[in-house]
Amino acid sequence: MKDRRELEKTARCREAVIEGISVPVGTPVTDVLARAEQKMKRCGIPVGSLHFRLYKKSVDARNREDIRLVYSVLVTVQGSHHGFSEEKLIRAGLKPHQTLTLNPERGSIPLPGRPLVVGMGPAGLFCAYLLAKEGYAPILIDRGDGVDDRVKAVDGFYRDGRLDTESNIQFGAGGAGTFSDGKLLTRISDARCSFVLETLRDMGAPEDITLQAKPHVGTDVLRAVVQHMLDAITSLGGEVIYRCRLDGFDRHPDGSFTAKTSKGDIPCGIIVLAPGHSARDTYKMLLEKQMMLEAKPISVGVRIEHLRKDMDTMLYGSFAGHPDLGAAEYHLSDTKGERGVYTFCMCPGGEVVAAASEEETVVVNGMSHRARDGENSNAAIAVSVRPTDFEPVDGSLVLGAIAYQRRIERAAFLAGGSDYNVPVQTVGDFLEGDRAVHAPTRVRPTYRGGDHFRLAPVSDVLPSYICDSLRYGLRSFDRKVKGYAMPEAILSAAETRTSAPVRILRGSDFCAVGNPGIYPCGEGAGYAGGITSAAVDGLKVAEAILSVYGHPRDL
Repeated sequence: MKDRRELEKTARCREAVIEGISVPVGTPVTDVLARAEQKMKRCGIPVGSLHFRLYKKSVDARNREDIRLVYSVLVTVQGSHHGFSEEKLIRAGLKPHQTLTLNPERGSIPLPGRPLVVGMGPAGLFCAYLLAKEGYAPILIDRGDGVDDRVKAVDGFYRDGRLDTESNIQFGAGGAGTFSDGKLLTRISDARCSFVLETLRDMGAPEDITLQAKPHVGTDVLRAVVQHMLDAITSLGGEVIYRCRLDGFDRHPDGSFTAKTSKGDIPCGIIVLAPGHSARDTYKMLLEKQMMLEAKPISVGVRIEHLRKDMDTMLYGSFAGHPDLGAAEYHLSDTKGERGVYTFCMCPGGEVVAAASEEETVVVNGMSHRARDGENSNAAIAVSVRPTDFEPVDGSLVLGAIAYQRRIERAAFLAGGSDYNVPVQTVGDFLEGDRAVHAPTRVRPTYRGGDHFRLAPVSDVLPSYICDSLRYGLRSFDRKVKGYAMPEAILSAAETRTSAPVRILRGSDFCAVGNPGIYPCGEGAGYAGGITSAAVDGLKVAEAILSVYGHPRDL
């Protein structure tokens, strides 16, 4: 006989997910929900007090002649229903669904000052948001501008090449993800992912981000979402300070800190380090503080651009342009060569953006608006780089990893003509060798509006072993998606900021090794790889803080 706890668990089960409802493109949603009802009836579960709604949607394009939409449907009990138990659901092959309500443990040690969160990317935002909700009045700083001023700084760089090294595509409110496709897909399996998606939706992101298997927000919508989150943090008692760079910190005998910033000293009880993957001066400062960092694998490569309509046809065939499908997405990889090569951060109907954060460097990334209706689609093609590829600088492999990225970015600046133009080469020229003689024709560059490019061989920017792997990858991907390596497609160099080149070591308590009260967090600390996973890491760090400390003593 089941014990009381197991019976209570069974009785509490009020939701289930019906997965794998595969239908042709164009099938009405009402038909999908009707199929879910029939599934429940066949399982012997009455449907009179059940509510059905779409839960997830994905595209199965493995057969271009028969592209399918695959749905999951969430079934919810309305009122009492004795026939809807976890045991019965499992026997029927259905998946019980449990929502996550964050209810973090609360510690009792007095926090000797307000929490300071460094960085307004997803990790810093979600860490500060949870701390604010729990009444801890965090101080949130970023070296860059708020959303509106940051957009002005980026537009100025696009227009006349004036790079603001403190506020750009890497630094400022929302982090690097603000100028991206706003992808929320993650490979991590963590119940906090649902909390992240639902919070973003509540802050103004489209409802469908909780439904799509590959959700995205779009840079135009994401900017407003970021501002709403910052407003929520301040309304809950937090403080937001822009143009405030962390330059150092002092630890005091009572465990509190004084953060040394470009806007003066900030007293605080703990420091959350969520600086983003491009805060190279922060890494150097931490090394000087004798904190433990290590070099980690990265990837470098190029951005490839195709016409969106060509990519849609390559992947969807005669279904290209169907409103149920939208702009085609892809992820390609090959690990059989000398090095792994893969596509990353694919931006359907997007543009290649100028992502430099240091003077006399050229860096590319990708961005899409919500509609994904631009003329081109682009993606990074990245090649794996190992720490053994780095040469130590002043005896430090961490500095060597940063120098590796910087050399490539400087080479791209020189190859582009030393004026922040981007070096481009057609795929046809790149596959034939080192020449760059054919100007873009059908596919035009989108970097900085499309007029700021210079023909140059990719080999002038990237090491030969990276170029060899890129050629191998292009040919491999063309076998998987016929036409992918079309000669007219163009490559822009260099993509170097796929992830942080270093990791700030932390223990099981989420504190930096040997540094209690300092919490490395997110992608810039080496513990995440995208918007959702970084946000989840921010929540984990906030939970770790809450589990130890009570409210700051000065509140």
